[in-house]
Amino acid sequence: METYDALLASITPDTGETRTILDPATGEPVGEAPVHSVEDLEAAIAAAAAAQPAWAALGHDARSAALLKAADAVERSAEELARLLSREQGKPLNGPNARFEVGACAAWLRVAAGTPLEAEVVVDDGETRAELHYRPIGVVGAIGPWNWPMMITVWQIAPALRMGNAVVVKPSEYTPLSVLALAKVLNEELPEGLLTVVSGGRDVGARLAGHPAIGKVMFTGSTATGKAIIRSSSDTVKRLTLELGGNDAGIVLPDADPKAIAEGLFWGAFINTGQTCAALKRLYVHDSLYEAVCEELTSVAAAMPMGNGLDENNVLGPLQNRQQYEIVARLVDAARNSGARILLGGNPDPDQPGHFYPATLVAEIDNNNPLVAEEQFGPALPIIRYSDVDEAVTMANALDVGLGASVWSSDPARAREIAARLEAGTVWINKHGAVDPRVPFGGAKQSGYGLEFGVEGLKALGVPQVING
Repeated sequence: METYDALLASITPDTGETRTILDPATGEPVGEAPVHSVEDLEAAIAAAAAAQPAWAALGHDARSAALLKAADAVERSAEELARLLSREQGKPLNGPNARFEVGACAAWLRVAAGTPLEAEVVVDDGETRAELHYRPIGVVGAIGPWNWPMMITVWQIAPALRMGNAVVVKPSEYTPLSVLALAKVLNEELPEGLLTVVSGGRDVGARLAGHPAIGKVMFTGSTATGKAIIRSSSDTVKRLTLELGGNDAGIVLPDADPKAIAEGLFWGAFINTGQTCAALKRLYVHDSLYEAVCEELTSVAAAMPMGNGLDENNVLGPLQNRQQYEIVARLVDAARNSGARILLGGNPDPDQPGHFYPATLVAEIDNNNPLVAEEQFGPALPIIRYSDVDEAVTMANALDVGLGASVWSSDPARAREIAARLEAGTVWINKHGAVDPRVPFGGAKQSGYGLEFGVEGLKALGVPQVING
């Protein structure tokens, strides 16, 4: 285990171009990130291609053992990683935030290592025997976001490594230090060259997506960037797993208990200060419960402290970057100007340092309002009134995205019935955004394609091969 200062120093380049990363809570420097070039990417891909065959030859058991040791390494450096993540991304140490994210990295590594994947006998009738196997792809490119930079990187690299691949990671330009530090810790237990982080700009990402030596690209981020990756990957017919934008709907049925569900609704929407692809971003509440849900949710939200992530008391932090802050502010202003009722927040302090936007709840808002129709990706939740469940389902399904959704009810059977009608990759009952490394996760419509996690996630990082005879 290293100290925080030693960990940061270990990823600070001695030479070459660098970029100062600023703390979104204070505006103060966190550290210097390397600005890697396309040439650096080429070197990383070459090293990965050289290291991959020996790694693949080890077999599942040896690779899983290495991943378990990598999980141990993450746990040894957990507090240092969490502190760096908090300073760079902004999320508080406590709550479902920085320490939670680092813990999830270890958990996902362990589940990827421990999930069995046996050859499947498809046919064995005495005349024909056909077996389905999954072979390594080769070199996988992983392009990650700035909202959960460590955890989503592990979502990408853990199954890729388990399946015998090498990985080249391109982190977000907003949060490269967290990913560089995570890789440094993981590489204490991995062969040299197998996992490399290339901290570059859009030119590096574009080259990674189109590089002929990359067999698969995994990407989490915006739908617009996902479409660009699809185009870049087409000439080499790459395999893709894309987890793209969402604008997740939640439906509160008339039989729900407003007080019982209020805290779950809050964290479904405001985890990571709303900066989560599969967060609850528009809430549909039946007339009969509307005022009660608004009241209970406001009570919960008003009690959640927001501030600098290194303060142990805070559970909400700043938006990670000014661009996202401006998006949230624009959408809330549009809602206010339309006549919607601001229940809480919507009043950022212009003199406060950092990108802090208060937890905001907006009621009596039209379903076509920009705050509802566009993904806000921040701490502002519109609450839309409905009188008929069919109407709520229609509104929930109206957009061209479908990452997640949720149904809130005291009747599980009724909730599952409504859930089956929602066009989303995952529909949660009485919770929202609760991902599990054992449970497949992926989007519908323009929220992407391909599955992550569990057995299906492992299969997605392999090439299916049928042996017939």
